[in-house]
Amino acid sequence: MKNKLAFWIKNARSIALPQSIVPAILAISIASYHPDFSWWLALIALFGVICAHLGFNLADDYFDYRHNDVEARKKVTEQGFRTHMEKCHYIESGAATLRDLLLAVCSFLAVAATAGLVVLIFRGWAIAVIALIGLLLGISYSGKPLELGYHGLGELVIGLMFGPLLMIGIEYAASGNFSETIIWTSAAVGLLVTNIVYSHAVLDLKADTQANKMTFARLLKSRNLMLAFSALFNILPFIIVIIGIVFGRLHWAYLCVLPLLPMGIYIIYSLKAHLDDRKIAFEPRWWMGPMGNFEAYRQHNMDWFLIRWLVARNLVTFFCLILTIVNIILAVGQN
Repeated sequence: MKNKLAFWIKNARSIALPQSIVPAILAISIASYHPDFSWWLALIALFGVICAHLGFNLADDYFDYRHNDVEARKKVTEQGFRTHMEKCHYIESGAATLRDLLLAVCSFLAVAATAGLVVLIFRGWAIAVIALIGLLLGISYSGKPLELGYHGLGELVIGLMFGPLLMIGIEYAASGNFSETIIWTSAAVGLLVTNIVYSHAVLDLKADTQANKMTFARLLKSRNLMLAFSALFNILPFIIVIIGIVFGRLHWAYLCVLPLLPMGIYIIYSLKAHLDDRKIAFEPRWWMGPMGNFEAYRQHNMDWFLIRWLVARNLVTFFCLILTIVNIILAVGQN
C-alpha cells in the first residue's frame, strides 16, 4: 500500500506541489490576523488542496491519454522536435492501466472532498461553492465537456485555480473571513503561477504546433505578443504589490519581494532567446534558487527546459515565502 501510494504521488508530478502549497501557506499567514483563525482547519484545508492538486494532475494524464495527446507528442519527439515529455510513461510501460489511473484520480479527489467536508461543517456553504468551482475548473482543464486546455485556455485556468480561488478558499477555511489583502496578493500570485505553465508552453511551442496541441502561447501566434504576455506575467505581480502599497491596501513591508524581480527578467530574456533560436548558457546561479541535480538534467538534455521552468517555479515559491514571513512578523507585532 505504501509503495503504491508513493508510485501515484510520484506520477502525479509531485515536483509541482510548491505551485499549490506555498500560495496556501501564504493565505494561511494572511488569515492568521483574524480572531476566528483556526490552525487545525487551516491544515486540513492545506491537506485537501495537496490531494486535489495530485488528483487533478493525474486527471490531466487520464484525459490526455484518452485524447491521444500523449501518442501525438511521442510521434513529434520521434521526428526530432525538442520537447518536454513526462506524461503517462507509467501507462506506456505497463506499470499501471488506464483503470488504475482513474481509480487513483478518484481516490485523491475523494480524500480532498472529505477534507473539504470537514471545513464545510465548521465554516459553512461558502467553502462548498469555492470547492465546486475548483472541481469544475480542475476537471474541465482537459476533461469534457469544456476541455479548456485543448482550446488554449489551460494556462489561465491554472492561474485562476492556484492563485485567487485557492488562496481565497484557504483564507476562508482558516478564518471564516475574506480580506482585501488576499484579493491583491492572490492576483499577483495567480499571475506568477500562470507564468510557470505559460513559460512551459512557449518552450514547447514547436512541438505543440506539430502535435496540434492548442496552448495560450499558440493562440497568441505572434512572437512579440508572446514576449509581451511573458512580461505581463513576470512584471505585473510586482506592479500590483506597489500599487497596493501606494493606495494603502498592502503594508509597505510587501516591498520585500522586489529583489526577486531579476528572476522574472531572466525568464523573459531566456524565452526571447528561445523564440529567436539564439543559444544562451544554461548555468544555474545562486539567485535562481534550488535547481536539483542540474548535471543530471544536462546529461538528459533537459537543461534548456528545466532551468527556465525551475526559475519560474522558484519565483512563485520565494514570492510567497517572503510574504508569508512578512505576514508572520506583522501578526506577531500586532499581538
